Amino acid sequence: MTRRITLTMVAMVAGALLVASLGTLLVFRLDAGAQARRDLGRQAERLAGEVEALEAPGAFGAVARALRLEGQAVVRIGPDGRVRGAVPSGLSAADLEPERLMTDRTVTGVRGSLAFAAAPARRGDAGPVLAVVVTRQVGAGRAAPGPWFLAALLGTLAVAAGVATRLGRRLTRPLRAAEDAARRIAAGDLAVRVPEPDDGGEDLARLARSINALAAGLERSRGLERQFLLSVSHDLRTPLTSIRGFAEALSEGRAADPAHAASVIGTEARRLERLVGDLLELAKLDARRFSLDLRGVDVAEVLSDTTEGFRPAADQADVGLSVGVPGGTLVATADPDRLAQVVANLIENALKFAVAEIRVGAGRGDYGAVSVWVDDDGPGIGAEDLPHVFEPFYRSARHPARQVGSGLGLAIVAELVGAMGGSVRAEPGPAAGTRVIVTLRPWQMAPGLRDPNGVTPSVTRTE
Repeated sequence: MTRRITLTMVAMVAGALLVASLGTLLVFRLDAGAQARRDLGRQAERLAGEVEALEAPGAFGAVARALRLEGQAVVRIGPDGRVRGAVPSGLSAADLEPERLMTDRTVTGVRGSLAFAAAPARRGDAGPVLAVVVTRQVGAGRAAPGPWFLAALLGTLAVAAGVATRLGRRLTRPLRAAEDAARRIAAGDLAVRVPEPDDGGEDLARLARSINALAAGLERSRGLERQFLLSVSHDLRTPLTSIRGFAEALSEGRAADPAHAASVIGTEARRLERLVGDLLELAKLDARRFSLDLRGVDVAEVLSDTTEGFRPAADQADVGLSVGVPGGTLVATADPDRLAQVVANLIENALKFAVAEIRVGAGRGDYGAVSVWVDDDGPGIGAEDLPHVFEPFYRSARHPARQVGSGLGLAIVAELVGAMGGSVRAEPGPAAGTRVIVTLRPWQMAPGLRDPNGVTPSVTRTE
């Protein structure tokens, strides 16, 4: 790239010099022609004034040589406007404009590289007009660049090449650093960073910041993935250890209470099944390989039914579980089964951290949207963790009071809510702990669709 920038800048300088040189030569030639026309016009008029001396051809030639005229002639113009006599080489009779000379006007001009002037010398009453014609060579031959001009041109190009090389290296240094960083990132070195150029311009600074942000994001994702794998490995190993231990005790006849051993094996197997199921569910959600049956759903009914299903678990954990919804129906655009799964995952997550109470509620939000929230009175989530709690591999600094589920519930919630056209966020609870809020679109009636209690089929969308 440095070579291309250098060649481009040198070519630009050479082109600018060429254009400037040609323009200078053109202006010089035009100016020289105009100056020659003025000089020759004055000389021709002066010679024409010496009518008596010009009548002798030898005298005219002596004057012409004294004035360094390269070509001269005395011609006669008859009453009919025809030029009689030889005109200087390079001119024609028409160039002299006989009509103007017959009106006592001087004629000047440039034909090619030859400047000329013709001045009337004498005009009789009815006789021919005597005209003096003088010429001088002007043009490109006298304006051609000499050795000093060529030397200056070469020197300018050399200086331009040096400046272009230095400037090209300076401009491409940040780009080479960015290229090297991108290559190292692709090779797996996510700790690399690109230094922001001090004087490379805002564009190069933005490029450096973008690459650094990419590397930081990949490094963070790798750390979260490694942490997630360690967590999942632990969650898999714990029930497997219990299953294996009690199974060996049963097979060897060492189990003091076979029924209890079988119960533990069943419980741990269901825990493994739930973990594997959540992993598969998350994989399907990431790949958008699931179906949604979007319809008008009574949110209050889904909340009540789902919450009641967690009543035994809440009682066992000695945690109060309450539901509060406003009077009337809250109809939102959702898949009823997926909405129930969302609420279940939120309550299950709250059970991990709640100390004494979990509150589930719903209400109408802005522009008719329906909001569903789940509060717990646990230790709460730090401000730095709130934007990341819905990421699949993220683990916050707070520790659950009890272990429930697989730890993937909030990631699944975010995917499902987004697929239904809603949004989800976490914030500090009204008193303590954490509140997770799901916002769903209001149900908008469309032609051919009825309310949730109607008989018209609902809309089905496959992700």
